[in-house]
Amino acid sequence: MPHRPVSLHAPRGSIAADVIREGIDALLADQDGDVPLQFSPEVLAEAERAAAQDPSAAQRIDRTEIPFMTLDPASSTDLDQAMHLERTSDGFRVLYAIADVPWFVALDGPLDHAARDRGETLYLPDRRILLHPEVLSGGAASLLPDQDTPAFVWVLDLDGAGEVRSIGLERAMIRSVQKLAYDRVQEELDQGAGQPMMLLLQEIGALRTQLEAQRGGASLNVPEQEIVAEGDVVQLSWRRPNPIEDANAQISLMTGMAAASLMLEHGAGILRTMPPAEQQAVDRFRRQSQVLGIPWTTEQSYGEFLRSLDWHEPTHLALLNLATFLFRGAGYAAFASAAEVPEDPEQSAIAAPYAHTTAPLRRLVDRFVLLVCYDHVSGRTPSPELLAAMAEIPEAMRAAGARAGDLERKAIGLVETAALAAWEGEEFEGTVLERREATQSSNGNGGGNGQGNRHGNGNGNSGAPTRVEVQLTDPPITTWVPMDAAPGEVVRVRLESVDPAKRRAVFVAAGTDAADRADAADGNTA
Repeated sequence: MPHRPVSLHAPRGSIAADVIREGIDALLADQDGDVPLQFSPEVLAEAERAAAQDPSAAQRIDRTEIPFMTLDPASSTDLDQAMHLERTSDGFRVLYAIADVPWFVALDGPLDHAARDRGETLYLPDRRILLHPEVLSGGAASLLPDQDTPAFVWVLDLDGAGEVRSIGLERAMIRSVQKLAYDRVQEELDQGAGQPMMLLLQEIGALRTQLEAQRGGASLNVPEQEIVAEGDVVQLSWRRPNPIEDANAQISLMTGMAAASLMLEHGAGILRTMPPAEQQAVDRFRRQSQVLGIPWTTEQSYGEFLRSLDWHEPTHLALLNLATFLFRGAGYAAFASAAEVPEDPEQSAIAAPYAHTTAPLRRLVDRFVLLVCYDHVSGRTPSPELLAAMAEIPEAMRAAGARAGDLERKAIGLVETAALAAWEGEEFEGTVLERREATQSSNGNGGGNGQGNRHGNGNGNSGAPTRVEVQLTDPPITTWVPMDAAPGEVVRVRLESVDPAKRRAVFVAAGTDAADRADAADGNTA
């Protein structure tokens, strides 16, 4: 699933919303065309023609009698997936419908090339930059309720423990009967109610989570930042995904694993890969868990340890954030023959081979995975044109991910500093994550480590002072502060100044005098 930065809930016309909108406008203007902001008239015309096609003219299985449902954030309109779950005599059947984007986007056509330039939908705090024109992503290709829509339908039969026993994939017409929202579904489940299919999703999700633990996989359930505006003031808060979101994610993971197994069996496809964490990073994280007072024992897998952490506890939250350093090096590997299969095809966090296949409206690679998997189950050899295009997708996704990561980090810094303005001059309690010794340098040393919600404190020409990285719980940020303390220590810091226009926030140790505050502010950027 694509990374989604902090989201903004601000009333139209509020100062916070205006500042953030203007700031993001400026960020996009500085991209020098790296991020395509508009679709060309040719692409828009092609999208209109594609949306007007009659998908029933193609050979498809009619699944419109099956009551599919979607489950997404309430405001979503680009609905990639719809599900129908049922219990069988000895297990479960999962019908997982995925938007048939390839039907609308012809290979090597204007829409295809525009999507390759973009790579993915960008989710910024106040807007989206779409992978496909709205007429498709929020209309004809989206699995919206009460419309007949073309879809790929994964047919996955599971045993009583949730293991996949058989895999099918068909092109069909489906009809979603209801658009469900995460928060409302969770509220009903918490009240002991809930729709039968959501209860079944809960059950299957729990089984799949158990299987994940058994194979040594890990889900990093770090809470998300949200910014809520009340009048002219914006406040940062944590949002932990609902349990039903975790269950829904397990269905998507299961489908991606099924796609990977098909592609490996037939010798052509695109995998999502991630190498195992480097031993140095594992050792460092184990030491950090010790100093924070929550030791990761050698008897526990890291997945088991991460599942034991409760983000409501500040030190647990600090460890969850530190664990992100174990999840590095993800990429894509395309192969057109068995001889080209990667030596290590696993995605290490999942502890199994895996592919992106469930979000073709929002991610380029999924469209190609769907096409090659459908060829495999249909007994066809993928066309030379499809195989040639697949070879280009890993680099397109890498470039898109780099652009998106850079822009999203800057946007998060902008939104955080706008929200932090409400706390300027206040003191906060936080947990020290890391300590860095003072350094001497004639050129200065900037701060920050490139993480999305981290503020840096550098200094000018005399080198960098001793600094510590501090995890705050409220507001929910991590910041570098010029002070000295041991990892695991609870400290108090003060928000000295905020400059949203420069995405700059200066934190100092509580009680720092004026001279030291000036040193801390020199060269500080967020």
